Amino acid sequence: MGIEQGSDERGGPDLDPTRPHPARRYNYWLGGKDNFQADRDAGDAIARVFPHIRTAARENRAFMQRAVRHLAGEAGVRQFLDIGTGLPTADNVHDVAQGIAPESRIVYVDNDPLVLSHARALLTSSDEGATAYIDADVRDPEKILADPAVRSTLDWSQPIALQLVAIMHFVEDHEDPYGIVSRLVAALPAGSYLMLSHATFDPLDPETIAAMNAINEGIKPRFSPRTFDEVATFFTGLELLDPGIVSVQDWRPGPGPRPSAAEATGYAAVARIR
Repeated sequence: MGIEQGSDERGGPDLDPTRPHPARRYNYWLGGKDNFQADRDAGDAIARVFPHIRTAARENRAFMQRAVRHLAGEAGVRQFLDIGTGLPTADNVHDVAQGIAPESRIVYVDNDPLVLSHARALLTSSDEGATAYIDADVRDPEKILADPAVRSTLDWSQPIALQLVAIMHFVEDHEDPYGIVSRLVAALPAGSYLMLSHATFDPLDPETIAAMNAINEGIKPRFSPRTFDEVATFFTGLELLDPGIVSVQDWRPGPGPRPSAAEATGYAAVARIR
């Protein structure tokens, strides 16, 4: 079926190359070229006080790929709702899922105009499956759930994997992050899954935390790392898959050496929705 045009046809906010955006900054840390000087400057400022930030970005991406591989393979999930997609790179969700099950259907959601422009060209699908992209913000779950492309691309009588990978730490406490996740989870059919990763300062030393907090004062959207217990709250009432909530590089890792928790600085988990 190829790519289905969703609400991306309605357009999004104007692209402002002078204002850094999390998706483009993440792309820069991953070694991509879809970013502007403002994104690189912001990324470098963080890297100066936390030199492992590129490792953290790579480990987070690798977690997503392992989790999708498990859900599409062993768990038999054929539908994915990826909110906070980021810029397309190698081995996106549809690449991994449709490589295992070509009939998989994926909806990508992001609010960066640059992601939107690349999505039209790069987020293609197998003939058996479908891929759609919509321009929306995680802070408006009702808009996401009601979007025609979301409703038509996904079969809401069958399990869906909701992906919130490295996105909720950009939602501040006053914006009700737990309510947002609860509303999204409540809309999913029984047997669906929540895949979530989230930045944390738990393993960092006090000096690094102080330096990161100082930089954070000038970042928009503001960065909100959370503790283990705070991340665990996102999974209240859900059935965690083994190994539970762990440092992002320790979720069902492959062979070979892994970075430390202080280098990866994130928690990750996948849970089943009863």
